[in-house]
Amino acid sequence: MLKRFGSKIYIALALLITVVAVGVIGFRFFSEYSWIDALYMTVITMSTVGFGEVEPLDDNAKLFTVFLITTSAIILGYSLSVITEYIVGKSDPQRVQHRKLQKMINKLENHIIIVGYGRNGKQAADKLLAYNKPFIIIENDKTVIEKYQSDELFFLEGNATEDNVLIDAKIKDAFCLICTLPEDADNLFIVLSARQINKNLKIISRASQDASYKKIRLAGADNVIMPDRIGGDHMASLVVVPDLIEFLDNLSIVGKRSINIEEVSFEDLFDDQQERTIREIAMRSRTGCTIIGYKSPEGEYIVNPEADTILKPRSKVVVLGRPEQVNQLNKEFNI
Repeated sequence: MLKRFGSKIYIALALLITVVAVGVIGFRFFSEYSWIDALYMTVITMSTVGFGEVEPLDDNAKLFTVFLITTSAIILGYSLSVITEYIVGKSDPQRVQHRKLQKMINKLENHIIIVGYGRNGKQAADKLLAYNKPFIIIENDKTVIEKYQSDELFFLEGNATEDNVLIDAKIKDAFCLICTLPEDADNLFIVLSARQINKNLKIISRASQDASYKKIRLAGADNVIMPDRIGGDHMASLVVVPDLIEFLDNLSIVGKRSINIEEVSFEDLFDDQQERTIREIAMRSRTGCTIIGYKSPEGEYIVNPEADTILKPRSKVVVLGRPEQVNQLNKEFNI
C-alpha cells in the first residue's frame, strides 16, 4: 500500500512545504513581517481560521494573500484526498487480503501453481496441504475465491490463458504447474504458454477427451491425467481383483499419522554421494519398512528391487510400512 501511494504522498508533502515556504517569503517581502509573523500569517491563511492580520496589508500583499489562499486550498484538497485514500485503502479488507497475497507471492520460489479450483483442483490442493508444499491457485471465478479463501489457500484472480496472469503467479520461478480446467482447449493453451515461459517447468494437465491426450502432451505437458478413464478402470478393477484394489485403497500416502507408503530420495537418506546397495542400508531391520520400488537417476523403475540393487545419487526409493514404521524411518534417517 505504501509503495502504491508513496509517490503521491511525497508529492503532496513537497507541495505543502513549497506553499509554506512561498507564503513565508511572500509575507516577508511584501509586508516586511518578521520571520515568525510571516510563518504565522502563512499558517492562518492556509488553514482559513479567520484571524486578523498582524499588520494591515497593502494592495500587493492582499493580491499575494488571494494567490496563497487559492493555491493552498487546491494543494490541501489534493493532500487530504491522498491521505484519505491511503487510510481507507489500508483498512479495506479486500486491499488487506491483496497485500497479504502479494507478500506471499513475492516469497514464492520453487512452488506449485494450480489452475482452477474445481473438483480436481481441490483434491490437488488438499494433497499439497498435507505435504506442506507451497502453492498458489489461479481461479477466474470470483465467487469461488470468496467462498474458499483462507489462511491456507491463496488465490490469484485471473484467466490463466493470459500470459500476464501466469507471470503474476511467478511461473518463471515455479517448480510445477497443475492444470485442472474442465475444457481441454483451455488446458492445451495454458500448457503451451507455460512451456514457452518456463522450459524447465514440470507440467501436469487434465484431459477429458482421448483426442486431446496427445495434443496436450505435444504442447509440453509432462503428464496428462484423464480422471474419467482412471475412475472407470478403478471400478472395473473392483470387479476383477476386488481384494487387491481394496488393499491398495487402504494405503495412505497423505497425513501425518496414517501414512504408510512414502517416496524417499537418495539425498534425503544420505548426506554424501557414496553409492550403496539396499542390503547395506538395512532399512528393514532398522525401521521395519520395506523397499518396494526403485527409480534410477535415468528414470527407470524397478519393482521389488533385489538386495544387491545399487542406490545412486539422484535416485529414489518407494518404501512400505505401518505408520509407526514410516515415522521410525523419518527419525532414523533424519528426514
